[in-house]
Amino acid sequence: MRYVSIAEVKKILEKEQKNRELSSEQKFTLEHAKKFAKLNMTKTNALIDELKKIEKMPEPVAYKIADLLPTHPDDIKVLFAKERVALNKEEIDHILDLVKKHME
Repeated sequence: MRYVSIAEVKKILEKEQKNRELSSEQKFTLEHAKKFAKLNMTKTNALIDELKKIEKMPEPVAYKIADLLPTHPDDIKVLFAKERVALNKEEIDHILDLVKKHME
C-alpha cells in the first residue's frame, strides 16, 4: 500500500483531466483536493520526508500532518491518539516547527 497526500491527488487528477473526462467521483475528489490542498506537491513531499525522519513518526501520521498542517499541540496529540507512542513536549514542538517552516 502507498500513501498519497491531498496535493498529490490534486496533481494526479489535474493531469488525468487533461487526457480524458473524469468520472463524477473523480471530479468531486478533484474539487475537494483543490479546496483542501494547502501546499503544493513539492512542499508537501519535503515536509513528509522531514516528518518521516522523526523516530516515532508512523508514515500515515506524517501524511495526515502534511495534509492538515496542524498549528497547535493539541492537534498533534489528536493525530497520535490511536498510535502506540507518546510524544513529549519537545517532539510536539519539533513537529509544529517543521510544519511552520514549510508553510512559509
